[in-house]
Amino acid sequence: MKIVIPELADLQEAARQLIAQFPSDRVFLFYGQMGAGKTTFIKVLCEELGVSEGTSSPTFSIVNEYEGAQGPIYHFDFYRLKDEQEAFDMGYEEYFYSTNYCFVEWPEKIANLLPENARVVKLVVDENLQRIVTIN
Repeated sequence: MKIVIPELADLQEAARQLIAQFPSDRVFLFYGQMGAGKTTFIKVLCEELGVSEGTSSPTFSIVNEYEGAQGPIYHFDFYRLKDEQEAFDMGYEEYFYSTNYCFVEWPEKIANLLPENARVVKLVVDENLQRIVTIN
């Protein structure tokens, strides 16, 4: 699946499309360069899933929990992880193998621990500053 996001106003529709296309999936891995819009897109996905409180990047805490309309939503940022052992120490398995949404930034930091059935979401900024999102 490919979604083109020409401007910020189009994020809500992109989030609706992603959720509608993959209604049973719960773990989404977000790949993209710094500044590609991973955190912003996850924020809009959380809003679409009923999160009313503010969301932010869990860069220092590694994981933030939000309350969505259907239960907890977990937002991970593994950018600052030194090694995969830190993910083991935080109990990543309890999150990833639950039935709750898990949105993961910088999943390449824990490549050997990722669930096989996770959706890969790649964000790229093109020459026109549009976000191109591909989901596999």
